[in-house]
Amino acid sequence: MRSAEIHTNKGILKIEFFENDAPKTVDNFCKLAESGYYNGVKFHRVIPAFVIQGGDPTGTGAGGPGYTIPCELTGNNQYHDRGVLSMAHRGRDTGGSQFFICHNRSNTQHLDRNHTCFGKVVEGIELIDLIEQGDVMEQVIVNKN
Repeated sequence: MRSAEIHTNKGILKIEFFENDAPKTVDNFCKLAESGYYNGVKFHRVIPAFVIQGGDPTGTGAGGPGYTIPCELTGNNQYHDRGVLSMAHRGRDTGGSQFFICHNRSNTQHLDRNHTCFGKVVEGIELIDLIEQGDVMEQVIVNKN
């Protein structure tokens, strides 16, 4: 099982992945992280009581890795609870590198089985309430446990 640490200017978010439910999405995120893709990338979209979003190296919300990945929506953990990491996209099967972290369930439950949930913050959850638009992912480290 892999896990990750997202080092931000507000602290470290420790992530556990949903490898059984979204294996291709987890592989994609880990591949990008291990290549340094996310290092120095901003959280370009922060909507209080909804989500923090990052993963676009252009910082505009329009950038990505130059390819798309399919959605994985049938697993057991496809629920947008507080701290869940999910793939952003502009329509089914158009995700790439952008992801968001949910602030709460009540404002994100409509995303269930429409966006791929692929992990959850298990330590540092309080930091998602402190991250502001423009804050940076200084480094994303994948751990092979």
